[in-house]
Amino acid sequence: MQPSSKWNRRGFLGSGAAIAGLLATVGKSFGWARASSPASATVSGLGQSGNVYDELGVATVINCEGTMTMLGGSLPHPELEAVMLQAGRHFVSMPELEVAAGKRIAQMLKLPDGFTALVTSGAAAAIQSGLAGILTGDNEALIRQLPDLTGMKSEVIIQKSHRNPFDHQLRTTGVRLVEIETREQLRRAVNERTAMMHFTNFANADGQIKVDEWPKLAKQYNLPCMNDAAADTPPVSHLWDYTVMGYDLVTFSGGKAIRGPQCAGLLIGRTDLVANALLNNSPHEDTIGRSQKVGKEEIVGMVKALELYLNEDHDALSREWQMRLDSIASQVKKVPGVSTSFFTPDIANHVPHLHITWDETRVHVTPKEASKWLRGTKPSIVIGSGEGRPGLTMSSFMLQPGEDTIVSEQLVKLFRDHAA
Repeated sequence: MQPSSKWNRRGFLGSGAAIAGLLATVGKSFGWARASSPASATVSGLGQSGNVYDELGVATVINCEGTMTMLGGSLPHPELEAVMLQAGRHFVSMPELEVAAGKRIAQMLKLPDGFTALVTSGAAAAIQSGLAGILTGDNEALIRQLPDLTGMKSEVIIQKSHRNPFDHQLRTTGVRLVEIETREQLRRAVNERTAMMHFTNFANADGQIKVDEWPKLAKQYNLPCMNDAAADTPPVSHLWDYTVMGYDLVTFSGGKAIRGPQCAGLLIGRTDLVANALLNNSPHEDTIGRSQKVGKEEIVGMVKALELYLNEDHDALSREWQMRLDSIASQVKKVPGVSTSFFTPDIANHVPHLHITWDETRVHVTPKEASKWLRGTKPSIVIGSGEGRPGLTMSSFMLQPGEDTIVSEQLVKLFRDHAA
């Protein structure tokens, strides 16, 4: 890809030389060990006790719900601390680092030729930046102009069943979301104002047009398409499945099952679109994504997290998560009237889950009351109903060693205290 001469003048968003370089260059267990401060660091003041949350008066919780952003995502792999510390000790050109990190990620994931990656400040930032790049291309004036769409395309097509709070990131660019349900409605919705077709991966079962057909239709109408697959690892193959399927852009969270920095995410896609996404993002000034800063530490940490994630024994991890749930189930079933079963969600937090139900004529507590009671225990346990099922639903892949025992003991106490 050759640099455009209009980008080679000094002063574009304060980093013209970096942009020229960018446009020319872009092309073993879940042990859950608690992270500790580096041995060489001496901590005084906040953190000297070893638990900053206690010092701040914020209770830590046992997380039975999974990789929820509201609870802090996941726990980073212990090796990330050392690598991110190395990254924090030097200054670099941030656009150059983003390009290099994207190339390394593309190599690790064995992406098709013409595809690369961008580390963003979470999957939500990837959605916004990816669309912004489609809208503006590499046009400096249009980049400065967003969310004023004068002179740009202004509509994004989405299935009605795929609408969710995360499409706010699309709307921040100024576009109008055009809802469709059928293939015929899609055909009629495509026009000269259409910028992109957007797919929400966790809603795949709800829409008439499925994940594999969406990119085929996008290519039929000569439109770029994006797949928001934020929480859709595991399985690890999802990191490249959707690109192979034909999606031009795919987004992932970095701080969920990949166990990267919580404030990092990935935009994977066509090299030209990813390059334009970066032009609309931090560190470039006067851009819609300037507030979505991702640091050099997070960029390096995301690359390292992917390296570790790709090399893990995922079958062994799944067996470990199931064993934890088996242990909990074996204890709670001892309480008369309590039953358990297992399931794995088809998508998003695709890991073993435990479903706990009970006869409320024998155990006098509702699921909502049970969840509140567990939240109030010490240590606090976050578990709730979900997946469209009654009772309580939990996963174990965010538990740390020994926490499955605490969870089972508190659940048994809950049910026995409320037994008839």
